[in-house]
Amino acid sequence: MDTLSERRKAILFLALAAALWSTSGLFVKLMNWQPISILAGRSLFASIVFLIYLRRLPLRPSLLQLLTAGAFILTQFLFITSTKMTTAANAIFLQYTAPIYVIPLAYKFLREKPSRTDYAAMFIIFFGLTLFFADKLSTDGFYGNLLAILSGVTSAVMMVSFRAQKNGNPAESNLIAFLFTATLGFPFILKETWTVTNWSILAFLGIFQIGLAFIFFTKGIKHIPALEANLIGTLEPVLNPIWVFLFYGESMGAFALVGGLVVLGGVTLGAVGSARSAKEGG
Repeated sequence: MDTLSERRKAILFLALAAALWSTSGLFVKLMNWQPISILAGRSLFASIVFLIYLRRLPLRPSLLQLLTAGAFILTQFLFITSTKMTTAANAIFLQYTAPIYVIPLAYKFLREKPSRTDYAAMFIIFFGLTLFFADKLSTDGFYGNLLAILSGVTSAVMMVSFRAQKNGNPAESNLIAFLFTATLGFPFILKETWTVTNWSILAFLGIFQIGLAFIFFTKGIKHIPALEANLIGTLEPVLNPIWVFLFYGESMGAFALVGGLVVLGGVTLGAVGSARSAKEGG
């Protein structure tokens, strides 16, 4: 059984991953490239980070690793596409319905049963997200909303698949996904305008926002149940507009501020409850 110190470190790793993921909104806004080109360019740099980190290529990937990589790619693709077809608020809010699907998947395949604290934290977080996006949610973009819901499903599959590799090396799934995305999307990069600013942004996104973030994530997910990891990840949609507000000048409403605090409270409740359970179990 994981020790309390390992769990605390894992929670910190997952929170750091969410914080790094959240910077994408700011830097993507600063680029005029197409989403698939940004995705491919980011994956190119992330591949280098993971090759240095792993020091090997996954030449004989398992079926589980391929499933995880596929779910990872689908989640990114569906989210970016849904963002183009519906409001950004709808896209990220509907993607973060993932915990609803994580619960049955984690129970069936991982035998991880949520505690009462997990359920309480989940409902608090959903309430906070509803407040957070209250002034931006709409019924526009039906097909975009549908794709965003599907991205929530694939995100749940991804989370459970990563967690299923807790005794292996889930980082290899990331490398497979990054290499595939970079290769598939490279022709689109060639059609874009190359500037020092654009490549500097891509380098940050690949090295830190997705590369280092997923190293933290794959370290944390080995010690934290899938549902809790997903709930900690909800820090991403809260922090994302904060960076945009601070460095891009896009305003936040009062509901967003209150909602963000509620989400933070829910994540804290889940983390504290989990730590307490681990202490009692240890």
